[in-house]
Amino acid sequence: MRRSKKINVAVVGLGFGWEFAAIYKEHPDAGTVTVCDKNPRRLLDVTNKLQVKGVSDLKDILNDPDIDAVHLVTGIPDHAQHAVAVLNSGKHCACTVPMATSIADIREIIAAQKRSGKNYMMMETAVYTRQYLFAREMKENGLFGRIQFLRGAHYQDMEHWPDYWAGLPPMWYATHAIAPLLAISETRAIKVHCFGSGVMREELKKQYGNPWPGETAIFQLESSDLAAEVTRSLFHYTKPYIESFSIYGESATYEWQMEDESPILFRINPETPADRAHLLTARPEPPDRPNLLTPDISKFTKRFIYSDEHKHLSFEQGGGHHGSHPHLVDEFILSIVEERKPKIDAITAANWTAPGICAHQSAMNGGREIKIPCFR
Repeated sequence: MRRSKKINVAVVGLGFGWEFAAIYKEHPDAGTVTVCDKNPRRLLDVTNKLQVKGVSDLKDILNDPDIDAVHLVTGIPDHAQHAVAVLNSGKHCACTVPMATSIADIREIIAAQKRSGKNYMMMETAVYTRQYLFAREMKENGLFGRIQFLRGAHYQDMEHWPDYWAGLPPMWYATHAIAPLLAISETRAIKVHCFGSGVMREELKKQYGNPWPGETAIFQLESSDLAAEVTRSLFHYTKPYIESFSIYGESATYEWQMEDESPILFRINPETPADRAHLLTARPEPPDRPNLLTPDISKFTKRFIYSDEHKHLSFEQGGGHHGSHPHLVDEFILSIVEERKPKIDAITAANWTAPGICAHQSAMNGGREIKIPCFR
């Protein structure tokens, strides 16, 4: 049952936020859509194409009593400050990953969310991709058997991106690799050992004091016998872009290793279950899940380029990060309409973000064990 009052939404940051604005505009429970960007040319381009209101300053959004919810697609260093400001203004907040880059900032966002009583949702694409939804269905059907090990990786070359990316500690932005592992195992990471790897150019070390282009961590998971391995790189690795995860089970293993290839599924042959040398191997194509979406926005799981001049890798992947963008918009809007917590609420976001922050701390201390705070 739909609420009579629609949710007026603002999208802040249009380099990556453009696609989200288009999805909100067609969601039946969204009202007006306002966009915000400091770049006047980009702001004009988006407002003209989508026929929406545009402003250049976040303060205009925060001070507008008619705006109910704000989706932040701003730079990583600004996420915590902007999220707290949105919540303190009495508006619901969605924010692209990561939630924050320090434990203190995570705690501040949680406190602001509790004070305001408004929803906070971290817009983690990795748990709404076609590949993850396929794996989740496998688990629900018991096809993995007992899960024995988890692995995630995110390789990305950030040369020539905005200045704040230069030398960013890889594990500070690792939720795309960590979140699928914690979501599928339905638990949190409690401790980590992490090591940096490789040599980085001197000028890239200055901004954050991070000496490594890549980091690899091993996490111990709570209330289970599971460990999870995560590798993250941002510079100097010759590797195509990939956000990947692998789930190793007693009865089946699902590996996604390449961005433009379907995952590999290994299963025990039911005719010779004791002969693990002759596993069944397949590459099932993960399907769209329109049944999980409000029908009006289900088309956005498909490839959706807005212009030849303004492209983003997520658009090329089809509907944004393998079809995940409309799922995120739908969940955020419906959580407000239905007056419930979003599935990736502030506590879940904290438990998916803190492991990366603690992993980098471990790497900076020679791989020393770091306990990861619990957020409840």
